[in-house]
Amino acid sequence: MTPFIHLISAILTLCGALTILVAMIGTVRLPDVFCRSHALGKGLTLGLVLLLCGLWIDLGSEAAGLRIPAAIFFQFLTLPVASHLGASLSYQKRLPRHGDPRIDEDPRLERSPRP
Repeated sequence: MTPFIHLISAILTLCGALTILVAMIGTVRLPDVFCRSHALGKGLTLGLVLLLCGLWIDLGSEAAGLRIPAAIFFQFLTLPVASHLGASLSYQKRLPRHGDPRIDEDPRLERSPRP
């Protein structure tokens, strides 16, 4: 492989690792579960896709085949859905949001009034 291919692979891998690091810092620093799920859903998806693209370029299409594109597809399919389900469960459990103590009343959800 040429040094140019190794450089592109290293840049993609480094960008992916830094994106995941920023997402993890956002998970610790953000105030409520809705912001945290947003940071995890977006940052982790982008970071893993960048890491997998760097690996795909480094291995080459002969060695990787369709395994890495399939892994990228399933990352796009599962991580945002899991993040949304976590936020949806938090909304249904009426966890408080940062800066707004009220929870929007959704007529589709039957909930008992809060004491």
